[in-house]
Amino acid sequence: MRPARSHPRTATLAAALGSALLLTLATAAPAAGDRAPAAAPTAAEATADPPPGTPVAVNGQLEVCGTRLCNEHGNPVQLRGMSSHGTQWYAQCLTDGSLDALAGDWKADVLRVSTYVQEGGYETNPRHFTDLANSLIQQATDRGMYVIVDWHMLDPGDPMVNLDHARRFFTDIARSNQGKNNILYEIANEPNEVSWSRIKSYAEQIIPVIRGVDADAPVLVGTRGWSSLGVSDGSDESEVVADPVDASNIMYTFHFYAATHGDAYLSALSRAADRIPVFVTEFGTQNSAGEGADDFARSRRYLDLMAAKKIGWVNWNFSDDHRSGAVFTPGTCAADGPWTGTASLKPAGAWIRDHLRTPDDFPVH
Repeated sequence: MRPARSHPRTATLAAALGSALLLTLATAAPAAGDRAPAAAPTAAEATADPPPGTPVAVNGQLEVCGTRLCNEHGNPVQLRGMSSHGTQWYAQCLTDGSLDALAGDWKADVLRVSTYVQEGGYETNPRHFTDLANSLIQQATDRGMYVIVDWHMLDPGDPMVNLDHARRFFTDIARSNQGKNNILYEIANEPNEVSWSRIKSYAEQIIPVIRGVDADAPVLVGTRGWSSLGVSDGSDESEVVADPVDASNIMYTFHFYAATHGDAYLSALSRAADRIPVFVTEFGTQNSAGEGADDFARSRRYLDLMAAKKIGWVNWNFSDDHRSGAVFTPGTCAADGPWTGTASLKPAGAWIRDHLRTPDDFPVH
C-alpha cells in the first residue's frame, strides 16, 4: 500500500534508535542476555481460562461466518486494537505496564504482534524472534486479549521468497500455542510488486501448515498492492472476489493511511466487505509513510464504515517511534511510561485511545 514510500519502520531508523537500549535491540542477532524471551507457554498456561469479562472470556473461539468474524455463539464481532512496531526495534515498549494499560485503560480487544522477516528480524535469529512472539502472545492471553500473529514480510514483497521461513515460523508458533482460542494468523503483511495469483498460491501452501496444528484459528491473507485489495496497483477487490483462496475460515486484509488513501480506497473497502470477509490489520491517521499531519476527518469516515459493517481494525503502532503514527512520545518506553491516561501520547495516540474506549461513539451513516 506504499508504492512511493520509504517504509516508516526503516526510513530514518537511526533517528529512532536514539538510545543504547534501542541499539541493543536492533542488532541482527541479539545476545542471550538481551531481553531474554520467556519460555514457550506450558500446557496449563495455554489452556487457562481468560480473566472474566475480557474479550476472550466473552467471545471465545472466533470463526469466519459469511463475510463477518463471529464469536463462539455465532454473533458477528468487531475486534479493535493496536499493532506493535517491529519487535526487533521496539520490544521494550511491550511491558507488563504497557500491556496492562492496553487491555485495561485503552480497552483494546486485540494486540497485533509484528515479527519482521527481514530488516534485522526473524531471518537473523529465528529462535529468538519466535520465542519473543510466543512471550508476547502469552502476555496478551493472560490479559484476555486476542492476538494477531503478524508475519511482517514487506521487502521483498513476494511472500514466496520467505516460504520456507514462513513454514517454520507458523509451525513453531502453532505448536507452542496449541489449546489457545485467541489467536489469528496473518500470513503475509503487505505483499507488493507481485500478482494476486502468486499471493493466493502462497496462502494455499501456508494455510495447511497452520491447519495441521491449529484447525480452528482464523487466517488472515494479505492482498495485492501493500494489502490494498489491489487498489494501489490499479486494480480492486474484484480479483479476490473472482478468485478466492481455496480455504475456509479465512479473511482478507486491507491497510490504509488516511492522509494518503482517499475515496477509491474507502469505496473498495466498503464494496469488498459486502462480498468477502475483510479485516483491517493496519491503518494510520497520517500519510502512507506513517508520518506527517493526522487526517482525523477521513480517519473517522473509515472508522464509521468499519463500525457499520463490523470490520475489525488494528492501528499502527504501539511504540514511541519519532513518527506521528507511533502513539507514545519519544522516550516513553525507555522511561517505562506513564502508560495510562494521555500525558505520554501524541495526538494520534490520544485520538485512537479515545475511540478504543468509546466503541459506541460511531454513528452509522
